[in-house]
Amino acid sequence: MIKDILREENIEVLVSQSSKNNMVFCGDDYFFLHVKEYFVCVLADGLGSGEHAYESSHAVIEQVKQHHHLDVESMMEVCNQVLIAKRGAAVSIMKIYYEEKEFVYSSVGNIRFFLYNPSDDKLVYPLPVTGYLSGRKQKYRTQRFKYEPNAKFIFHSDGLELKGAKSFLKRQVPLENNARCILESSPQTADDTTFILGSLLSQ
Repeated sequence: MIKDILREENIEVLVSQSSKNNMVFCGDDYFFLHVKEYFVCVLADGLGSGEHAYESSHAVIEQVKQHHHLDVESMMEVCNQVLIAKRGAAVSIMKIYYEEKEFVYSSVGNIRFFLYNPSDDKLVYPLPVTGYLSGRKQKYRTQRFKYEPNAKFIFHSDGLELKGAKSFLKRQVPLENNARCILESSPQTADDTTFILGSLLSQ
C-alpha cells in the first residue's frame, strides 16, 4: 500500500507500508525529510509486531525528527539511547548530501539497502551490523557511497522478500509503477512490510 510520495527538484521518494495481518499498529515506522542541503531518511523495524513493536520504532523516528541535522552515526546513537527499557528495533539511517553527491548510511539489524548507479551498472549493497538497537553499547558501521544523477535506491524491512533488486532499480518507469511491480512480484508474508524507493534526478 503506497503511503507517501515526495517529489522535489533533485529527488523523488515513495513509501509503501502494510501491517501484519492488517493489524492496527504497524511495527515498522519511517521518516524522511528534504532540505536544501540534504535528504535524510530512517526506517525502523520494532522487534515482533503490534503496539510494543510500534512504540520502539516510533521512538526512533521521533529522535531522527529532532536530530536530523546530526551526522548519521550520532543519529544512530541517540536512537539507541531512546530504546533503553523498550523492546528494541532494527534501524537504518541514510543521509544524502546533494552538493557532494554522496550517500552516508548506517544500519543495525535486518533492514536491507540497495543503491544502483546506472553508468557502471553496479548494485551497491552495504552489509548491516547484525543485531538490533536496545540501549546497550553498540558499534556502528557507517559507510559512504557516491551517487550519480538518475541513481536509484531502495531499502526495506524483512517483511518484503525482494528478489532481483537490480532489475527493479534499472527500470526507467515512474516510481508508482515500479512499486506496484515490486509488490506484485513479492510473496505475501505474515509480517509488517515497508519499503522506501527513491530516485536521484538529473541536476
